[in-house]
Amino acid sequence: MIRSTVTAFAAATAGILALGVLAAPATAAPHTPPNRTPQLGEVFNGYVVGTFGSGRLAGPGEIFAPLVSGDPFYAEPRLTGTEKPGTLLKAKKVAVQFTGFRPGNVDAYKLMYVTTGLRGAPEISTGIVMIPRDGKRNDQRKVIGYQFANDSVGAYCHPSTMWTGGDPMDGASWSALGPLAQMFGKGYAVAISDVGNDGDRRPHGVFAGKFAGNAMSDMLRATLGYARLGLNPKAPVGLFGIAGGGVGAAFAAENAADYAPDLDIRSTVLEGMVVNQRNFIRTASGSVGSGFAFATLLGLEPKYPEMKIDDHLNPAGKALADVYRTQCQTPAYFTLPYVPLQALFTGNRHPADIKAFQRVYRDNLLGRKAPASRVLIASCAADDSPMSLVPAADSRRLARSYRSRGTKVAYHPTDCSMVKMLTDMYGWGTDLFGMQTIDWLDWSLRAPR
Repeated sequence: MIRSTVTAFAAATAGILALGVLAAPATAAPHTPPNRTPQLGEVFNGYVVGTFGSGRLAGPGEIFAPLVSGDPFYAEPRLTGTEKPGTLLKAKKVAVQFTGFRPGNVDAYKLMYVTTGLRGAPEISTGIVMIPRDGKRNDQRKVIGYQFANDSVGAYCHPSTMWTGGDPMDGASWSALGPLAQMFGKGYAVAISDVGNDGDRRPHGVFAGKFAGNAMSDMLRATLGYARLGLNPKAPVGLFGIAGGGVGAAFAAENAADYAPDLDIRSTVLEGMVVNQRNFIRTASGSVGSGFAFATLLGLEPKYPEMKIDDHLNPAGKALADVYRTQCQTPAYFTLPYVPLQALFTGNRHPADIKAFQRVYRDNLLGRKAPASRVLIASCAADDSPMSLVPAADSRRLARSYRSRGTKVAYHPTDCSMVKMLTDMYGWGTDLFGMQTIDWLDWSLRAPR
């Protein structure tokens, strides 16, 4: 979604290649909350470098197992219907594993917990929490709820699988490497929701923003309430969401006063998120991100079954939807570049205009409530790049809407242009991942209310 994994994967590759050859200038203005491209030493900080030294390559069995077998952890217990949101159902200590490497000095747990569906009924979600072993006391840590650019509708495609050896090529995990390195360098505990049960074989409703927001808030509740972690239940909390994850983070912030007043949410970073689903579908159709726009519709339907998407698809669209519903985003959703979405629908109708979808688009519109936390919005400043799949004006409108309702908003537009990519690949890539916002996140967690 939006500079979604299309951008994340492409920029990740480019950014990694550029790390060794380009320097990153510091551009934060004085007397303002910092927002700048991080230096390489801040990404490959002392903690991160230490994880390489204390880590090891995974063995053949450790590499192979998560690629071919489902984890029985995801088997769901039966709910009574009376469980409170954030109730921890089970936890499992796991080894972090990424592309066959197990970094040292990090504790990680898969969590299964209760959240709330769109109709108010208890539902089950999973996630992963990672905490650096850096000599600091866990009860002194700040806690970040991180929602990835996780656009996959299929099972075993989500963060708790990505960080334990499965789905190793997913652009969402690659785009998170930089921000996670910075967060761990600052000593944060990081809680990442799967937005549903990662092991559920049914299509996942990852694009239903209000559900994603609830899942994010309840992942934080489950994390803070898990005594084994030793975190302070009243720890300062920051929300960090990128692309599709930015929608969930925005709804978590907007609804926090009503849904999760027990969380001390100090700050919210929204990087390249879809503000208006209808506008996104229209803009992304026929672009390099057409596959992700189609996946967005399929990732809304599980929580909005009234969409009945198959009833609107032609045979080609139906065949493609059947595949997409079972797949991880990489590489599947890259298979539809520049195809107009109306080519998949009966009567050549554009999905942005289908009557049955309009209530769903309205229900996922951001900006109807004001977050109490500080908010940083970072998105493309202009519609001048193939990676810009969300109208830049939508982010500006969201900033104005939040401000008009009393939220303290910092709007930091990003230069997403191809000129920027060609002349400053490091800055272009790190900005697309949200790495320029981490100093602001740290500042806002400590700033007076």
